[in-house]
Amino acid sequence: MRKAGLFTLGLLVLLSGCRQKKTSTSTELVDALQLKRGEIVTCGPPDQQFGSVTFQTACSPDEQEDFDLAVKLLHSFEYDEAEKVFAKVIDKDPSCAMAYWGVAMSLFHPLWTPPLETELRKGEKAVQIAQSLSKSEREAAYIDAIASFYNDWQLTDHRTRCLRFEAGMKAVYVKYPADKEAAVFYALALNAAADPADKSFARQKKAGSILQALYPGQPNHPGIAHYLIHTYDYPELARQGLAAARKYATIAPSSAHALHMPSHIFTRLGLWDECIQSNRLSVSSAQCYAEAAGIKGHWDEELHGLDYLVYAYLQTGDNAAANEQLRYIASINQVFPVNFKDAYTFAAAPSRMALENKNWKEAANIQLTPANFPWKNFPWQEGIIHFARLLGATHTKDAASAQSELEKLHTLYDTLQKQKDFYKAKQVAIQMKEGEGWIAFLEGRNTAALNLLSLAADMEDSTSKHPVTPGEVLPARELYADLLRQLQQNQKALQAYEKALQKSPNRFNSLYGAGVAAEKAGLMDKASFYYNQLISIAAPKSDRPELSVARAFLKSHS
Repeated sequence: MRKAGLFTLGLLVLLSGCRQKKTSTSTELVDALQLKRGEIVTCGPPDQQFGSVTFQTACSPDEQEDFDLAVKLLHSFEYDEAEKVFAKVIDKDPSCAMAYWGVAMSLFHPLWTPPLETELRKGEKAVQIAQSLSKSEREAAYIDAIASFYNDWQLTDHRTRCLRFEAGMKAVYVKYPADKEAAVFYALALNAAADPADKSFARQKKAGSILQALYPGQPNHPGIAHYLIHTYDYPELARQGLAAARKYATIAPSSAHALHMPSHIFTRLGLWDECIQSNRLSVSSAQCYAEAAGIKGHWDEELHGLDYLVYAYLQTGDNAAANEQLRYIASINQVFPVNFKDAYTFAAAPSRMALENKNWKEAANIQLTPANFPWKNFPWQEGIIHFARLLGATHTKDAASAQSELEKLHTLYDTLQKQKDFYKAKQVAIQMKEGEGWIAFLEGRNTAALNLLSLAADMEDSTSKHPVTPGEVLPARELYADLLRQLQQNQKALQAYEKALQKSPNRFNSLYGAGVAAEKAGLMDKASFYYNQLISIAAPKSDRPELSVARAFLKSHS
């Protein structure tokens, strides 16, 4: 772990004179907010590098530098630290309406999991204070936009509120075309409101157009580079995000999230060495932050980077490096905050290790760890473990266990449906179809098995992966190709692997499967292409047996 680099802005003290400037109602609301106060904590370069942002407000000119810093932190999703700096502005200038806007924005978390009830209540109160204070017409428009997200939050779902925020930011963007921050936040709102099932990517393309127009004039703006990565975090669009991905970490190297985010694009494009480097830096920075901030346990951003790191190592065939990270993950029993990212890493990382290596006995016996983790709060992530067990059971010919794991997936699916979390319910439904397909194969119903796995692949292609994960635990199209190859339908298997590679370039198992299928179909040139590609992405020290097969073929067909 790197030593912490603490950059102290000073303990934030509520000045006695501040209270006299507030109305009694504002005082009560501010006290109820329980703002995060204290030192800002960062790691990395000693001069707090978060990029360049200028956001003009009607607040005290003395607080402009801090306000800009808070917005920079906000753009890199450093939400806790952003709130601290907005709180400092409030302490110095309690009449600054936009500082309360900043607090509300820090609690929103667009593109992450929806805010908790406590965060929604706090955000609502921050908006109420902002609306009660004197402000410019432009500031009122910003405040109205975030207010639309918090208004009546008890009666509306998260997506509806995201759509309202999008409409609010569009109004600001249209009314103030010279306001570059309005354009940046509107692009963020478009991404937050994007429908995962919309394969036309209408909102993402609009956001990309706005951000690309801004980028030449503001090459060091953290929000532009960051949101371009999120905008293009799709197989069909990823190539357009590569320049931003290679730039963002240099813009905001003091942010662990900024160090991680480029790996979203690197993963989409199969650039494994860059993905590994990105997440090694991010994990180290997150460890530093946890130590410096006094977090008891491991910060969730560290877990997030570890998930991507394990995935990338597995795609290079580097089992030794992946196992090193898995042993470290297994040693973690306390995280902060406990959330969906932690749950995903705990479930996905060991499942990937077993499934990517086709270690079916290991997959069949994976356990939910840590045991003290509140898995009941994360049915989608728990489903990953049952999915891995199901595949392990079918491939070890344990029909009873396979059926039991399928039933558990059905239960988790019903839970997500009742929670109206339809995206995650669909992800579990895809795993159920895959499980049903392999159970059918185990029972000798080959046609039914192929139909079920083909359907699962089509279902997966109709939606997008969640931003939290580097990719599906196992791509459904790749599993379908695996079954075709087992049934000696090598021409069709090759086509399925090639389609899987279009969505997930340079996946180790898809490259190997395509090479084997091409070889058995008598397509030697294609077999050579895929085997060569496999060797080119593999870590030099990889001992995966698939590489021996590829090298032997290439040697005999040189």
